[in-house]
Amino acid sequence: MTSSPPRGLLPPPIIAHAGPLLENYDVLFCDVWGVVHDGVRAYPGATDALLRFRARGGTVVLVTNAPVPKFRVEAMLEARHVPPDAYDAIVSSGEIALAHLSEQAYARVHLIGPRGRDGAFFERVTAANVAVADAEAVVCTGLVDDVNETVETYKPLLEEARARDLPFVCANPDLVVDVGGRLFLCAGALADAYVHMGGTVFWAGKPHASAYRTAKAAAEQIRDAEVRSDRILVIGDAVRTDLAGAQGAGLDALFIAGGIHRHETISGDKLEPEKLARLFPAGTPGALAAMPALAW
Repeated sequence: MTSSPPRGLLPPPIIAHAGPLLENYDVLFCDVWGVVHDGVRAYPGATDALLRFRARGGTVVLVTNAPVPKFRVEAMLEARHVPPDAYDAIVSSGEIALAHLSEQAYARVHLIGPRGRDGAFFERVTAANVAVADAEAVVCTGLVDDVNETVETYKPLLEEARARDLPFVCANPDLVVDVGGRLFLCAGALADAYVHMGGTVFWAGKPHASAYRTAKAAAEQIRDAEVRSDRILVIGDAVRTDLAGAQGAGLDALFIAGGIHRHETISGDKLEPEKLARLFPAGTPGALAAMPALAW
């Protein structure tokens, strides 16, 4: 590997081509929504870069805060025309949350989330779904109606859970998600409110250690060898989850500005250095470089 630049450059230097950077790594932990697709369709440049990386012997682990089992993530990727050859494995927050529920052996939980969208998750929960008053934990995949509801809608429920000191299992730590240019609240917004009320939250996914520990185990299983941290690159579009998670795990990162932060950083199709600098004040988790969109 060539001499490594600092992991937290502020603001990250803007690059047009990721190929020379990616060649320094064996494994990518790549975000999905905002990097590989926009919730509606795949980004051709991103899928091309991942295909090229794998063709050179690299391993791509998609790390997503989607609150569903990985087979549902695969189906979503297929529907958005992401080539299956663009990745080796998927680590989803839904899988991490389900594993945690199994480890805790909860018998009764209160489930929050849209049954239509996240039905695959709920079907795999073995605990009984009960009222908060009878639950051992609250499990949330998202708002039931993320078009019309807000965090305030759930304040009475959260207050009841807090009064009983129930743990809150957050199956999607994202605060918001970008769907075709529109932002919707995620389970992380409710979990964040619960933390501010003094509640305990298990965060199943980025930026927490559970995501990167699971992703590293997947990469090592695929490569049948230990993977050094300095050979892993995190690619993501969110400062709060992707970059903070990379920093916490001691991993290098590449920031994709055209995702959740595009309105703060991009004018037209150009990544503005001044706007990028405002997104990265002192103390913000940094990255080796920034791009408007992932491209080889």
